[in-house]
Amino acid sequence: MKPPTGGRRPGGSSRPPGGGKKKGAKQRRRRWPKVLAGAFLSMLVLLGVFVGVVYATTEVPTAESVQNDQTTVVYYADGVTEMARLGNENRTNVTLDQVSEPAQNAVLAAENRAFYTDPGISFTGIVRAAWNNLTGGSTQGGSTITQQYVKNAFLTSDQTFSRKFKELFLAVKLDNEYSKEQILENYLNTIYFGRGAYGIEAAATTYFGVPAAQLTPEQGAVLAVLIRNPSANDPETNPEGAQQRWGLVLDAMVEQGWLDAAAREAAVYPAVLPNTGSSSGIPTGPEGLIVRQVLDELERQPFSYTRDDIYSAGLRITTTVDKAKQDAAVAAVDGVMAGEPENLREALVAVDPDTGGVLAYYGNAASSSEDPEADTTDYAQALKQPGSSFKPYTLAAALENGYSVNTRRDGSSPQEFPDRPGLPVVNSSNAQCGNCTLKEAMTRSLNTTFYGLAYDVGPEVVAETAREIAGLPATWDPNRDDPTVPEDLTGYETLSIPKTDTTGGSIGIGEYPVRPIQQAAGFATFAAGGVHHATHFVATVADSAGTVLGTGTTASTQAVSAEVASDVTFALTDVAESSKLPLAGDRPVAAKTGTQGANRTDNSDAWMVGYTPSISTAVWVGSKGTEAIVNARGNIIYGSGLPGEIWQEFMDTVLAGTPEEPLPTKALIQGDPDRSIPEPTTEAPAPTPSEEPAPVTTQAPAPSRTSSPAPAPVTTTAPEEPTATVTPTTPANPAPTTPAPTGTPVPTGTNG
Repeated sequence: MKPPTGGRRPGGSSRPPGGGKKKGAKQRRRRWPKVLAGAFLSMLVLLGVFVGVVYATTEVPTAESVQNDQTTVVYYADGVTEMARLGNENRTNVTLDQVSEPAQNAVLAAENRAFYTDPGISFTGIVRAAWNNLTGGSTQGGSTITQQYVKNAFLTSDQTFSRKFKELFLAVKLDNEYSKEQILENYLNTIYFGRGAYGIEAAATTYFGVPAAQLTPEQGAVLAVLIRNPSANDPETNPEGAQQRWGLVLDAMVEQGWLDAAAREAAVYPAVLPNTGSSSGIPTGPEGLIVRQVLDELERQPFSYTRDDIYSAGLRITTTVDKAKQDAAVAAVDGVMAGEPENLREALVAVDPDTGGVLAYYGNAASSSEDPEADTTDYAQALKQPGSSFKPYTLAAALENGYSVNTRRDGSSPQEFPDRPGLPVVNSSNAQCGNCTLKEAMTRSLNTTFYGLAYDVGPEVVAETAREIAGLPATWDPNRDDPTVPEDLTGYETLSIPKTDTTGGSIGIGEYPVRPIQQAAGFATFAAGGVHHATHFVATVADSAGTVLGTGTTASTQAVSAEVASDVTFALTDVAESSKLPLAGDRPVAAKTGTQGANRTDNSDAWMVGYTPSISTAVWVGSKGTEAIVNARGNIIYGSGLPGEIWQEFMDTVLAGTPEEPLPTKALIQGDPDRSIPEPTTEAPAPTPSEEPAPVTTQAPAPSRTSSPAPAPVTTTAPEEPTATVTPTTPANPAPTTPAPTGTPVPTGTNG
């Protein structure tokens, strides 16, 4: 009998073996595409919602806000008081119909040929930029003019996804809300073309002396080339590269039908006006030199901005310069120098010993002038021989090498030294002190004492110590375009004889040139316990929204020990009083005068440098060259004269109402007694300072220091402010000595 139809198979199952598993697997496989499709659609919906929300909430800044965003502002130290607005003096907005059509077409040919048909963004450019960011390739992407306008006007130049994301939405929304003509007009008004020119109208007048409405195709192509890199493509600095790119722009105009081929063939590169160094908002007074120092500093580490970045990024720069102190500096110079001879020049620099920040800066009354004959030199950066104001560095080197401020030395005059046979060194007015401590010799500014001290310690040792204290470079950089460094010094060691890289004993009395700003920084190192803080003008840099992008340098080094700095300060505490330049209320102050001889009878440079624990100030008075300097009464100018008066007026003003700060009242370093000559058994008569001593020369014959007995104790008074001259010398050498260089004697360090 057959089993019943539909009956169960043995074992109770009615399904074939294995058939149920295959059917379930097939059903599950059919569900996966649906799940994936659903997830993808959900992501698209979420992305669409996200894009819609971001797009709806994205606000396009008004065109009127662009100029303020782009203008870089320089502030005083309070971060509120403006010193300068960079770029705003050379920007003139124009409507699109005030820009010639050929110039418009040149810009489009160079930057965005499909501008009038694209949606405001370049999808291929965005993909390329994203790929390059992921792979570490070039950060350049093909941005449209709309994207460039958004980036330049409203965003930063950072090559990041977040910035590109913002740029994308702003560009799309801008393209939808504004006409192409409005976008192009705003773009042309915000581009930086170099030479301080913002916008095409300013560029047309800067480069060609015509309004933008009169620009020819050739001129428009010159300006179009500048958009990518104004500095590198300036026809004055890179004529070959600029002209090559200019030709490519004209070729693109022909391809687009914007320029006739025959006109292209006949095109000649147009004449471009010379770069006159547009002020671009830089003040014309003394503060203009501060702004120029700020710009130079921003181009170096740690900021490394290009000049184009500074002028176009809308930065907010806070300087270290205190407005009240700067006003006091200008008032002190103007007040003291009123009625003085026109050939005189002045410099004043004040530095914060605790930070190295420049508190006040005066390098010239005018930082710029339309008169090509005008002297706009920044004398705070000029290299000038410091004379006796260099002696504290000589003392510091000695203190580090076994001497103390109580070490007694032969300060008689004249004296000969092995490195300058036949050329004796004399003290001013031939002052005599056969047995003075180094502190006494500092107060009386004895040349023979400090020349001999430098010779014995080692001129190179003194030079290296001074470099550390004042922050001088090892050499004058031959690759830096610095007009303040004479050609005969460029590439050679600082504090050395020009073109020799050798240093002689006359370094001890200030033969080799330094800058006023370096003198202020060097004395600030003594005030800071031997710590040298890098001198700087920039406190902080922020973007237009106030976000801090960087801070000024905080680099510091222990140039000399705290004990050495303290004893140098102690040695300088009597100088201001001795020079009849005490501060108000007999406030303690460490100071040193300096005078440099122009020739055998006159002075060319006069200095006063001094400090309290909170401020170090250097003042220099001289001339444009090395001509003799006299005051309005026809008298020779010494350090205690006009420079001292400026210094005293400034210091009294800025320190008024501040707590008195104590200075060291005793020496800390004992020194090696074998380096000292015996103390005299009878007390020398106290010297009576002379205010206007007669200058003397160094050519008079005199017995050698090494062959003559020690002169008697003080026999004549030693004024603080006389002058003398010596010739450049060769380094100390215990072997057979090298004669001093022959030729015309070079005026060098002197007393006071």
